[in-house]
Amino acid sequence: MADSQSDRRKKDEAVRATIMQKLIETGEKDRLKQILRDKLIECGWRDELKEYCKEVIRNKGLEKITVDELVAEITPRGRATVPEKIKGDLLQDIRKFLQST
Repeated sequence: MADSQSDRRKKDEAVRATIMQKLIETGEKDRLKQILRDKLIECGWRDELKEYCKEVIRNKGLEKITVDELVAEITPRGRATVPEKIKGDLLQDIRKFLQST
């Protein structure tokens, strides 16, 4: 059983790597990143996360927190607060891209 899970994981990683390579080679990754960035700004996600960063820095103290610590602190919240519609739209765009290649 563990072998099949391990094999499955390896296959999944290989598929992900192939998809990523196609996205990069065609320039689609950059295009999708720009669309995602624009949508996140438009919905206010970026501003909310920026305010959260300021709050974390105020609470911990500017001299007492490193950039790496700040990133570690805000990343889970950032990922968790991306609107489901935006995630779904991005997934749909990736699927369309894969069907067209």
